[in-house]
Amino acid sequence: MFRTLSLITLGFFMTTAATAADPRVKFETSFGDIVLELNPAKAPITVKNFLDYVKDGHYDGLSFHRVIKGFMIQGGGYDEKYEQRKTRPGIQNEAKNGLKNVRGAISMARTSAPHSASSQFFILHQDSDFLDYPGQDGWGYAVFGKVVSGLDVVDKIAESKTGRLPPFGQDVPVTPILIKKATIEAATAK
Repeated sequence: MFRTLSLITLGFFMTTAATAADPRVKFETSFGDIVLELNPAKAPITVKNFLDYVKDGHYDGLSFHRVIKGFMIQGGGYDEKYEQRKTRPGIQNEAKNGLKNVRGAISMARTSAPHSASSQFFILHQDSDFLDYPGQDGWGYAVFGKVVSGLDVVDKIAESKTGRLPPFGQDVPVTPILIKKATIEAATAK
């Protein structure tokens, strides 16, 4: 009896673990689709924050307003006229989670204040280990997921023509690159 119950219990836990999945978000952009797989086990605060913005429709119609080839593409804060969208307060910096700022990683953008990340994010075009915890400021930038489809779209965005445009000064796409829609996709089993 005990042995049978143990096998049943073990089977339940194996099934539960096998069906656990990380959430995915799809960005439909003016350059094509990017699918992100988020890591709530390593960055629970950041993933919840990001998913809340997706659910609210915050990212729909926003632009990639800062693009640096060989580094990253940044979005999540400004529309195509570069007007800033209202955000919630900043969140706790989770950069000390073991995830690395490598090509295809999505991380939270922030000011020089370590706990100032709100809605803006960046996707890395190339490995950027200087952003990893502890970084140059003792904090680093929190990675919370990775591109699982559409890295070619990230490349196209990163290689787009940029210039000096207000209000940012430089590294602004000359032609706006939009996130038409952000949606949460059905999770896939690990």
